Amino acid sequence: MEDLWVVVGKIVGTQGLKGEVRIFSYSDFPERFLEPGQRWIRANASSEPRPIGLVRGYAHTGKQGVYIVKLEEVNNCEQAEKLRNFEFLVPAHHRPHLQADEFYVADLIDCQVLDHDNGKPIGVVTAVVPAGNDLLEIKTVAKTYLVPFVRELVPIVDLVAKKIEVKPIEGLFD
Repeated sequence: MEDLWVVVGKIVGTQGLKGEVRIFSYSDFPERFLEPGQRWIRANASSEPRPIGLVRGYAHTGKQGVYIVKLEEVNNCEQAEKLRNFEFLVPAHHRPHLQADEFYVADLIDCQVLDHDNGKPIGVVTAVVPAGNDLLEIKTVAKTYLVPFVRELVPIVDLVAKKIEVKPIEGLFD
């Protein structure tokens, strides 16, 4: 079921008294929070998504990555509060097409990380940390490392095989 949905944000609070919610975005596509239309919400990853209409939305001034959204049938603060911590979803087939060398974070998570020079396993990608250059969080048996997600260090990303190759330059895994 998880492959059918993409979590694009999380409802983190209410805004005002008329039922608007604040959504923290996990997406690089702001139109998901700005353009009216059907979206889905769910309480957690094991619950069934339910449709909900997005009436309008706008970017929160002063809080990057946060949107104020009015949802259908949510007309007061109490109704909005009940949605706190709900995931905000779109169907996986609504994912925009990416350019070469662009990846969805969800596709990178759980990829096996291999040494580019000898093919030996290093660990598993557990997160992507936004920074000047995104960082791959790689968990090994003993430790967790952050590796800049740049072509010079990460020359191969094979999403079909769920494998990523890293060039282990000196000091990267020390």
